[in-house]
Amino acid sequence: MAETPVPAGRGSTAFVLGGGGVLGAAEVGMLQALLERGIRPDLVVGTSVGAINGAVVAADPTPDAVDRLRVVWGDLASQRVFAGSVLRRMSTLVRTRTHLHAREPLRELLLAHLPVRTFAELAVPFQCVAASIERAAERWFSDGALVDAVLASCAVPGLLPPVELAGEHYVDGGLVHSIPVGRAVALGAGTIYVLHVGRIDRPLRPPAQPWEVALVAFEIARRHRFAADLAALPADVTVHVLPAGDAEPPGTGNLRYRDFSGAPERIERAYVAARRHLDGIAAPGSTGA
Repeated sequence: MAETPVPAGRGSTAFVLGGGGVLGAAEVGMLQALLERGIRPDLVVGTSVGAINGAVVAADPTPDAVDRLRVVWGDLASQRVFAGSVLRRMSTLVRTRTHLHAREPLRELLLAHLPVRTFAELAVPFQCVAASIERAAERWFSDGALVDAVLASCAVPGLLPPVELAGEHYVDGGLVHSIPVGRAVALGAGTIYVLHVGRIDRPLRPPAQPWEVALVAFEIARRHRFAADLAALPADVTVHVLPAGDAEPPGTGNLRYRDFSGAPERIERAYVAARRHLDGIAAPGSTGA
């Protein structure tokens, strides 16, 4: 799956969808607000759960994609992907020594809901990122088998196994590029809508519990790159960071990765907030970041 450039063309519109697990439902509400207003992407860039949402909208950049994504998130809520008792999960971990869940349920979900099988069949160009274990580097996927690339981008270490492609092993793209604004800029986007899960809205605090140490460290890394991308924006690029609609932005301590029960509410809150935000943008050239 050799990487090929995606010519978006300066002045084009890009949707950038970040990672964030169960919190990624907010991106569905943001997509609804954008697509209802006729804001259609010329390019879609996604990471981790944003790769799932992004692939669906790249296949069909119309309000119908939102309906499809609501079904996807409903299936996630049924725990098809992260199903299993504690005993079963521990059994998987003992057997594999590296992860708690098999990747097959997620593959089946993607095959069931993605209307295309390859990048070439998508309605608009799409790229997603994963982290190469062997090279300790980001890998952007832009052609070949779509499901394999999305699976690689979503392979959260410890939860899902690495995805092997052409002898190289890949894990979650959030490790190297959690909100890939810089990629959209590099591909020529002139107007960028950032769809994120809400965590960037609240300053970090020092960890207070042992399990928060690694989470805070990861959050520093992901936010640092996003902030650097925004600081390095060319003068002719406009970025709109859409709000997630949370009264209290989610913290880093959300370890309930299997709890999708709040997805419908997150979708609705983000939709209302993003719609209000878009109404407040006076002109296409104004900055909503």
